[in-house]
Amino acid sequence: MKLSLQALAWLTLCIAGPAMAASPSSVSATYDVYKGSIKIAQIEETYTRQKDRYTLSSTIRPIGLVALIKPGKILYSSSGLVSSKGLQPLRFSDQRERDESRDRFAEFDWNARQLTLINHEQRSVFPLPDGTQDRLSAMYQFMFLSLAKTDTLSFHMTNGNKIDIYNYRITPDQSVTVPLGTFKGLYVASVPEADASRTEIWLVEEHANFPYKMIITDKDGDKFSQVLSKFVFVP
Repeated sequence: MKLSLQALAWLTLCIAGPAMAASPSSVSATYDVYKGSIKIAQIEETYTRQKDRYTLSSTIRPIGLVALIKPGKILYSSSGLVSSKGLQPLRFSDQRERDESRDRFAEFDWNARQLTLINHEQRSVFPLPDGTQDRLSAMYQFMFLSLAKTDTLSFHMTNGNKIDIYNYRITPDQSVTVPLGTFKGLYVASVPEADASRTEIWLVEEHANFPYKMIITDKDGDKFSQVLSKFVFVP
């Protein structure tokens, strides 16, 4: 069975245009993860904001056959500042139970405009573009943005190993159905590229553009779905 829990630890996005009034003080979210129709993992996330600081944590727990093949959890964390443009990460970590050799870290120096990536005790320094997010903070950056009148999206994101630019298209007035019900939202899809995976994200407007559902289709055609099943949103 071909599996990639790392592919489930989701990409996401950043553009200009603050929507600070809608952002919550805390969020707790649980996602069920599927490969095709088979549930393979559960993700539990928490977001907390205290004045101009935020903390984020995400834990991916494999279940079923995946837990037998790859029993270790994946642990992500992100922390940093909250500015007029939303989240500004300072530190990011990607840690693997039972496989510390794959641990990765990122340090953001906004004053020097430098991004330091740490992998296997090796440090690499890159230029730090405005608005860069890590793979965890990016998903929550949506809560600070006004996307209703935007039809394209480009952003920089790091996974702790490299930094890339991503291009997406936004379609308004869409609906998404999850175990919590059916909601109006925005549909965000990656621009098609040859031999590349495809990402689809549904953001729910009534909860500050929070991602309720995501699908990644890899280049071999396998689909990985992440669906919101529990949600606590504190203004």
